[in-house]
Amino acid sequence: MKKSFLVLSFLFVTVVLFAQQDEPSKKKKDWSKINLTNRPKDHLMIQLGYLQWMQAPDSIATTGLSRSFNLYFSFDFPFKTDPRWSVGIGAGVGTDHMFFDTDAKRDLNIINSRSFRFSRNTGADTANAYKRIKLQTAYLEAPVELRYMLNPENPNKSWKFALGVKVGTMISAVDKTRFDRDGAGNVNFTRKERSRQHFNGLRIAPTARIGYGNIGLFAQYQLNDFIKEGQGPNLLRPFTIGIMVTGL
Repeated sequence: MKKSFLVLSFLFVTVVLFAQQDEPSKKKKDWSKINLTNRPKDHLMIQLGYLQWMQAPDSIATTGLSRSFNLYFSFDFPFKTDPRWSVGIGAGVGTDHMFFDTDAKRDLNIINSRSFRFSRNTGADTANAYKRIKLQTAYLEAPVELRYMLNPENPNKSWKFALGVKVGTMISAVDKTRFDRDGAGNVNFTRKERSRQHFNGLRIAPTARIGYGNIGLFAQYQLNDFIKEGQGPNLLRPFTIGIMVTGL
């Protein structure tokens, strides 16, 4: 998955360098005089991606189609000397939904434990029948990007590339466990636990995007540890790759 992030970054650099090469016989264009009336200054960006925890230990059994859903509103600031280049600054919400293997016979508990971990069921809990176990986290985030557009006069028919970073603060962490039944005889119920005590409140994630018009691909990788030092597996880093839609 980390390779996908590197591929998007490599494509960004390659295309930009190629675009900078002018044909010897072609007169250089005066980019300061082009018409940018068709280029919006603000954008709504929606991202849906496949989520993985890189370097997760065997004690944490993830499974299924874990996903990220991000929603941002950003402003675009083109360079006056060359509007193919711009800086994007925005704000929004990023959410991760990680699913765990119910066949592992472990109970995820982020509230009543001293660390983030799966505890093996013992005693009466061996009668637990799990339907779904999910950890949902949400962040307020501020993405900043360096962007490049091949055709700044017609953004709806242009290839676009961006490299950036998102800085976010965690606003919610919820463990949702759905039981078919538990050891006490209760059936069909959901236990929700809310706590941020084991997780780093700060998230720093480099990002890469490539697209055509309003559709594209994105990738992000968290640089800092997801779990606080001494409260769970070290070096666990969320990674997401997926599709995006931009525009208003």
